[in-house]
Amino acid sequence: ISACEKGAQWEKAQELFEELQQRGLEPDIITYSAVISACRNGGLWEKALELFDELQQRGLEPDIITYNALISACAKGGQLKK
Repeated sequence: ISACEKGAQWEKAQELFEELQQRGLEPDIITYSAVISACRNGGLWEKALELFDELQQRGLEPDIITYNALISACAKGGQLKK
């Protein structure tokens, strides 16, 4: 997922994230941070916010990388107030 995000293949990163969950695997904070970064690259700030809410509902604790990815996604979408 991180490699796809860094390679500007945000759609593939999203697909892999969904597949991971379909296979019964639990994403960790590193996985969430990577997919939120992929949302930034795709201009999907709303999806980034949804993922942030989801990780918190799963009991995961966001770290500085997660917050940075979320802020970047919102900034790119012109949504810094979110």
